Amino acid sequence: MITTKDRENDILLITGEPYEDHPMSPSGVIARVLDHEGYRVGVIEDPRNQEALLKLGIPKLFVGVTSGSIDSMLNNYTPMKRKRANDPHSRALKLPNRAVIFYSNLVKRHMKGVPLVIGGIESSLRRFAHYDYWDNGIRRSILQDSRADLLVFGNGEKQVIEIAGRLRKGKDMGGIEGTCELVREKPKDYLALPSFDRVTSSPKDFCRMQAMFTNRLGLAQEYLNSFVVQHPYPTYTTEDLDRIYSLNFSRKLRKGSNQELGRFSVVTHRGCIGNCRFCSLALHQGDKIISRSEKSILEEIERISRHPDFRGIVDDLGGPSANMYGMDCDPSCEGDCLSCSRLDRSHDRITELMKTARDVDGVKRVFIRSGIRYDLALDGGGYLKELARHHVSGTLKIAPEHFSPRVLELMNKDNSNFDRFLKKWDEIMNDGGDSLRYYLMVGHPGDDEEQIKILLDRVKDLSNIQQFQMFTPTPMSPSTCMYWTGMDPFTMDKITVVRDYHTKKRMKRMMLDVIMKVRGKGFEHLVIDHRQGLSRTDEQ
Repeated sequence: MITTKDRENDILLITGEPYEDHPMSPSGVIARVLDHEGYRVGVIEDPRNQEALLKLGIPKLFVGVTSGSIDSMLNNYTPMKRKRANDPHSRALKLPNRAVIFYSNLVKRHMKGVPLVIGGIESSLRRFAHYDYWDNGIRRSILQDSRADLLVFGNGEKQVIEIAGRLRKGKDMGGIEGTCELVREKPKDYLALPSFDRVTSSPKDFCRMQAMFTNRLGLAQEYLNSFVVQHPYPTYTTEDLDRIYSLNFSRKLRKGSNQELGRFSVVTHRGCIGNCRFCSLALHQGDKIISRSEKSILEEIERISRHPDFRGIVDDLGGPSANMYGMDCDPSCEGDCLSCSRLDRSHDRITELMKTARDVDGVKRVFIRSGIRYDLALDGGGYLKELARHHVSGTLKIAPEHFSPRVLELMNKDNSNFDRFLKKWDEIMNDGGDSLRYYLMVGHPGDDEEQIKILLDRVKDLSNIQQFQMFTPTPMSPSTCMYWTGMDPFTMDKITVVRDYHTKKRMKRMMLDVIMKVRGKGFEHLVIDHRQGLSRTDEQ
């Protein structure tokens, strides 16, 4: 029997993807933050049995479980529910289905009595009752299915420090900001979501639940004899991000690492103000921008420039949308940033940062590969010239997504300035748009064969479509709610939803046929990207 004195690690992290000591690796960031606080941390990758789980012994404080930077079901299956192992376009890792539940069951079976904390994107966006595309039904909170003691949602650095500190002092983990737990009674001032019984029996109540989701408030959802309670998200600040990304990451990568293309990338900010309804990022990282200081970012680039393997190229300088850097506002504000007259759209901070970054000794180029919000970029003064002339590697990614007004409205996307952007970009580059890469989506709620024709009529004029996505319903997004209920959760209006695979395949074929005509023999390079929203972000 292993006693507390025999346990070498304070904390054991279990992750479904390779661990890297890198600021883009979810488990890497959490491990590095805990290490900085003086905790001894062990990391196990993808344990499938008792032997693999116990190879680092039993930790003193707690076990943390994550699937990694993507939901395991989205990772494992295409929109047609075909296993990605049989998908010729897939480079996905092979995770166990419902990886968080799988790993948690191992922990509960073989590490009895050790506190279990789950987190990461799979846990974060399954924290309440949710529609599961692969079950084609509503599942209860993953907190219950995993039998975890606590669930961390969003970026988890502050939460894990608080959890470890309490457990080290022998205190309980109740009430920690940015966590969910099971309790017997609803806290007095917490907002009651429709109960699990209600959302499984009433599409309208499911829509009401979706419209009530927020990270800012305490929420509670009733189950049989218990409540899943969400404690409000902690405030992350510029100083917090500066401290996290200043830690001494080695950036050493193993051969074939998923981080290889972004080894020398730099994260500039967190959060997204786009509020695209097919994306759940706002309910994970937050719907406000939190930017790092210019000083912190430049110091990181200077550290990178001294790395023995650095060859002068900063792979990416950005976040969920690179040009949202500097668009911070009061985190307590509950308004929509994009419609706020006080939003700083000048791009002055990001433009100056880009100029200064490329002048750092040892740096030859600083690329922006994470994509931009092109409609915001039009307000950016000299931003586009700086971007186009110095920071584009091959092509720049932009995401018009669709061209049907009806579909765009349901996506909460505005493409009214698309042609204006193309014209301005061509004035700078004079390449007919060849340096742009467009992301498009097929099959979103509201989309059908008639709406696809509107999309295709515009696509035939775009010469560089290298990716398009088949919509996949992912937990907690408004678009997923539309898919399941056939209603817009914010208006309760009925909407068209294509659910049968035969029609989905026909819509995909329509898209492919038109692109083949445009691209000709170059068509074999087309990539069909089945994953959207969550897979574009770097998450903890």
